[in-house]
Amino acid sequence: MSAHISNIRPEHDTVLKDIAHYVAHVAIDSLDAWNTARLCLMDTLGCGLEALSYPACTKLMGPIVPGTIVPNGARVPGTQFQLDPVQAAFNIGAMIRWLDFNDTWLAAEWGHPSDNLGGILATADWVSRERLARNEAPLTMKDVLEAMIKAHEIQGCLALENAFNKVGLDHVVLVKVASAAVCAKLMGASESEIADAASQAFVDGQSLRTYRHAPNTGSRKSWAAGDATSRAVRLALFTLKGEMGVPGVLTAPTWGFYDVLFKGKPFAFQRPYGSYVMEKVLFKISFPAEFHSQTAVECAMNLHRQLKEMGKTVDDIGKITIRTHEACIRIIDKQGPLANPADRDHCIQYMVAVPMLFGRLTAADYEDAVAVDPRIDALRAKIVCVEDAQFTRDYHDPDKRSIANALTVELTDGRVLPEVVCEYPIGHQRRRSDGIPLLEAKFRTNLARRFPEKQQQAIFDLCNDSARLLATPVNRFTDLWVI
Repeated sequence: MSAHISNIRPEHDTVLKDIAHYVAHVAIDSLDAWNTARLCLMDTLGCGLEALSYPACTKLMGPIVPGTIVPNGARVPGTQFQLDPVQAAFNIGAMIRWLDFNDTWLAAEWGHPSDNLGGILATADWVSRERLARNEAPLTMKDVLEAMIKAHEIQGCLALENAFNKVGLDHVVLVKVASAAVCAKLMGASESEIADAASQAFVDGQSLRTYRHAPNTGSRKSWAAGDATSRAVRLALFTLKGEMGVPGVLTAPTWGFYDVLFKGKPFAFQRPYGSYVMEKVLFKISFPAEFHSQTAVECAMNLHRQLKEMGKTVDDIGKITIRTHEACIRIIDKQGPLANPADRDHCIQYMVAVPMLFGRLTAADYEDAVAVDPRIDALRAKIVCVEDAQFTRDYHDPDKRSIANALTVELTDGRVLPEVVCEYPIGHQRRRSDGIPLLEAKFRTNLARRFPEKQQQAIFDLCNDSARLLATPVNRFTDLWVI
């Protein structure tokens, strides 16, 4: 005789309680986190502006029904769109992620915590305009930056010990969970409602990683985070309308997330929620490339200069060996044809070959006009990856969090050039002092892609003045970004 399952409704799972308590009550007192969040805001929106130069991105932008007008809608930076918060979140999230140039977090799971800004900024802008229509005070950019810090922390801490990729799930599940929690808070949710919103994000069907891996790599990986953060806004809105949550979504026997999607394993945690992730987040400053390749591209740029000084070209290369870490091999070690830009920016051989040839790697270098150069594939065929166990250990070490790559070039005349090693990319916390001026320069370049000089300067000056930025109403901030 089978045992009956209890129908007593459980309390929220501990994971949900911890997220909700953190979002509702924990104060962020790290000056480093607040300053890094400000830099992250600048860099993330700048990445979105660059993406607006690509029709593959802009064709997905705007309202679902053309011509739709939304009273008190949220602005989409760099455009004239003013949309409902769900669609605005998709627009902002898609443009942020399109070129694979925004920040990164690497652990057991990978991801891009600034993807959450799509939902955060859209929600905060819409809430602010609704409040103003009722003669109430709007949210300020301090609320936005706090939500960014907390979304980074939720996504990043869940990623530290839990490899969603190993069960075939895409990391955007963590964007959905983090965005649902912080966007619910921005809408005025209670602690219990925040837990309910996060539960809805977990109970949703989750994205497979199919679109990130050969032979199916494609452009969905560029809008998947926009889809996740916009879905989170929708779920938060449902919760604020009084929709009940799913308190045992993770632990329910047979039907819960753990049993259905995580091979029966509960989540493991390395640390409590604080501001660790924002403080240590990795910026992509120099190259729009999957982050496990960033140091390899730095090495390739170095070797390009060496070959030029020697009077050699890539035709003189017989073999390139990349000594790397396990995650790099698992994600971006590819041979064979590359079908599209999304395929190319997740191939380490391509991302090394281009700078070896041209001394650069830009978003345009993934497009067909560059990829048709036969020298790229010829050089790719000479590049092999090998794992270095110490690089892999240092990658997972919470005190190091390196993303090391080392390149050795063997010439056709038999000579072997000294190995070039780079353990920490320019966007790493250990290289912040070197990276910040370059990040600010990247931001200025991206502003200039979209705005006249006076508007560029007004945006930069506000973002560069921490006290003034934090006090600025969200709607005034987003109005600055209308083209």
